[in-house]
Amino acid sequence: MEIFNLGNRIVNNYLISTEIGYILIDTGYEGGFPRFLNKLNKLHINPKDIRYVFLTHAHDDHAGFLNEVLAATDAKVILHPKAIERLKLGQNSFEGGCSSWLANQFCKVLVLCGHGEHKFPAIREKFLSRLITTNSEEFHKRHLPFEIIETPGHTAGHISLLIGDKLFCGDAAMNNFPSIKRVTIWIENLQQFKQSWQTILAAAPKTIYPAHGKPFRTSDLKKYLPALDKIKLRPLK
Repeated sequence: MEIFNLGNRIVNNYLISTEIGYILIDTGYEGGFPRFLNKLNKLHINPKDIRYVFLTHAHDDHAGFLNEVLAATDAKVILHPKAIERLKLGQNSFEGGCSSWLANQFCKVLVLCGHGEHKFPAIREKFLSRLITTNSEEFHKRHLPFEIIETPGHTAGHISLLIGDKLFCGDAAMNNFPSIKRVTIWIENLQQFKQSWQTILAAAPKTIYPAHGKPFRTSDLKKYLPALDKIKLRPLK
């Protein structure tokens, strides 16, 4: 298995080579497809070789150029059923709040810079038939070479991908500014977020690959788990 990161300093786009072809973990912000395609070309990877897009959740920085990937490939999208409504709407949910004062200030800066609506292109109707939900019969028939772990909290329909001893956790954890102690900056449901960390620890991967920041040891979650009890969510006003 090879892992390529085709993202940038803001958000990671992991591409994994498997015996069934390439699996893409999320897409980046809207407008990022040309850069993504250029990186594929440098690796001599044909977009048609991407068999699946694994969507951890439907946010602007994770589904921004999903339509373009689907237009350039025959890939199927694996996602939680609760993510479909948000994917059709093309906008993040504002339920919940920021996980720290620093995260709250960062979100306010985004608003001032004109990025506060967190909109992204809604999935095109013609691609809806290529969505495979994790609770569907079609998903279970495919016998894919990875395990799905439900990790809600950041969003209700958040999932992570476990392949071998590596967990691709989307925004179930984070490892760059303005994250504190591996906690993602936005949490919809704090209790679910806490439980998801426990779920990850029980799965016992060796390394966690977050959507934001560098990979880190799973032991970090155990170390910082008590910090979750001190979090008070700060809704955007």
